[in-house]
Amino acid sequence: MENRPRRARESSLSVVVPVFNEEGNLRSLHERLTSVVQPLVGDYEIIFVNDGSTDHSMQLMGELAAVDPHVRFLGFTRNFGHESATSAGLDYASGDAVVIIDADLQDPPGVIAEMVQRWEEGYDIVYGRRTQRKEEPALKRLSSHVFYRVMRRIAEVEIPLDTGDFRIMDRRMVEYFRLLRERNRFVRAEIAWLGGNTTEVLYERDRRLEGKTTYNFTKRLKLSMDGIASFSAMPLHIMSVLGFAVFFLSLVAILVVFIQKIFFGIPVPGYAFLVISLFFLNGVEIFFIGMLGEYVARIYREVQDRPLYLISSMGGFEVEEDGEGSLPGDV
Repeated sequence: MENRPRRARESSLSVVVPVFNEEGNLRSLHERLTSVVQPLVGDYEIIFVNDGSTDHSMQLMGELAAVDPHVRFLGFTRNFGHESATSAGLDYASGDAVVIIDADLQDPPGVIAEMVQRWEEGYDIVYGRRTQRKEEPALKRLSSHVFYRVMRRIAEVEIPLDTGDFRIMDRRMVEYFRLLRERNRFVRAEIAWLGGNTTEVLYERDRRLEGKTTYNFTKRLKLSMDGIASFSAMPLHIMSVLGFAVFFLSLVAILVVFIQKIFFGIPVPGYAFLVISLFFLNGVEIFFIGMLGEYVARIYREVQDRPLYLISSMGGFEVEEDGEGSLPGDV
């Protein structure tokens, strides 16, 4: 695919910011985004998506929108999750290019300038790749390192290593993304599935400006399961291979016992072997039933066909049209 040159100064840019309990970071984030984006493009908008925050994040969004006409906000009826908040922002973004960035300021807004430059060169998606993660726990760094490399091997699409959601997308790719409406979402893999002309920019991930992360181990584990179940059938293939291997080994064991007993008259004590075999087979069966349950549960949620999110309030948009699961503005 050939690069298509673009001119940022003649284009509009949307910045999508999923928010969950980030009241300590919003004003600083708004200031830094404005200082970076305003000189780059002809027009811009900053879309905050409140994912059911329980602090004063929603109030701060309203205050920012009241003093800055470039600020828009969406408010969910409850916490639908980071992936749904990101999807909602992309649904409502109107720019020629769209940046996704977290609200904790660990992804430096200054990197957006380099992303826009690469977008001008014709790249459809420019993602930020982390070279360093400052002051993050060793276990989190290790788990992320392992997860991305495992996903790269088993996923049906090639997911860039050491990347989060921080990236810029061309309008065309955003429109393609809007066609993907599965309920078990893994946004960075869905964007990778779109294809297109992609590249990366390298950056060092900063420490959080304020507060503590709400993206705990349980949420990261759920996201990992969604990613694996949505973009890889490898666990099912492993189940088939291991099931065949256990069956083959059982036949070999039966044959050995038969030969020892019939041809050599060797007594074969069976209790220990029987107990071990039962525990092993039961453990394998329970594990695989659980794995099948994960896939079935995701199928169940898909056929329910519920909306990805419900919007209870919105502001700053010139035309407040009903989006997916939205209610009239300011309900």
